[in-house]
Amino acid sequence: MTSSRQARTGDATLDKAADENFPVAPFFLPRAWRGDLMAVYGYARLVDDIGDGDLAPGGADARHLGLEPEQSEDRLAMLDAFETDLHRVFAATGEPHHPLLRALRPTVRRRALTPEPFLGLIEANRQDQKVRRYATYAELAAYCELSANPVGRLVLALTGTTSPERVRRSDAVCTALQIVEHLQDVAEDLGRDRIYLPAEDMDRFRVTESDLAAPSAGASVRVLTAYEAERAHELLNEGAPLVGSVNGRLKLLLAGFVAGGRSALTAISAAGFDVLPGPPKPTKPSLLREVGVVLRRARGEG
Repeated sequence: MTSSRQARTGDATLDKAADENFPVAPFFLPRAWRGDLMAVYGYARLVDDIGDGDLAPGGADARHLGLEPEQSEDRLAMLDAFETDLHRVFAATGEPHHPLLRALRPTVRRRALTPEPFLGLIEANRQDQKVRRYATYAELAAYCELSANPVGRLVLALTGTTSPERVRRSDAVCTALQIVEHLQDVAEDLGRDRIYLPAEDMDRFRVTESDLAAPSAGASVRVLTAYEAERAHELLNEGAPLVGSVNGRLKLLLAGFVAGGRSALTAISAAGFDVLPGPPKPTKPSLLREVGVVLRRARGEG
């Protein structure tokens, strides 16, 4: 594959940043931070695309990883090959094969990042191939520990602001954002034979899987969605003091993460907690309002 076609492979992945609930690498950050954040985002997005079977057609990603193009449909084989290539990022010699991992390597070295959060994201996607339902919220939270929390920890590591208390707050925010995404994507996930609503909560509100397959939500599904949304809201409140613990433009970035979750929850509420017709999406004015609220509260806490 030519270098220009390799670049397009990475660009297609990075273009998905515009669809997130929160700004991934906004313009106000220093250029070096933006580059590092996009490198990490590209990694996380590609791992998710492998796990979801959303890779670009043609098998280019498989070829980059030393597999045959038709193996791009074998998600576990792809994840194994991707993990092998990830280890090349951290090796003293050799070069990663996938262009997004080659782009990640300078960030890893510049910021002295460790493999653990990257490996966690791969393991979460392996789990997606094997676990389709979650019996309890504790099981779902353990999944979020792999699927979401590493991203926040990487942001702290990239910006040199890691501390035990900040990690704890960041984990709360990231778990909340993952729950919000699950609520937005109930119908899409069900189409992939996955349900991220804890079975114990579905039983409590008398929601069946057939209820989730309806074109729009009945009363029981709406009540369940409101319950999970409140859980996410409480986690965002728990994590919000993270914003006041940092300074400068990082404060604005983290406020954007918290505000993204809150504005998405506002959109879910505005839809009457009916998430089945499609994901309720926050508006830009709503996001900006929430950023202002988060920053004002952060000043008050400071």
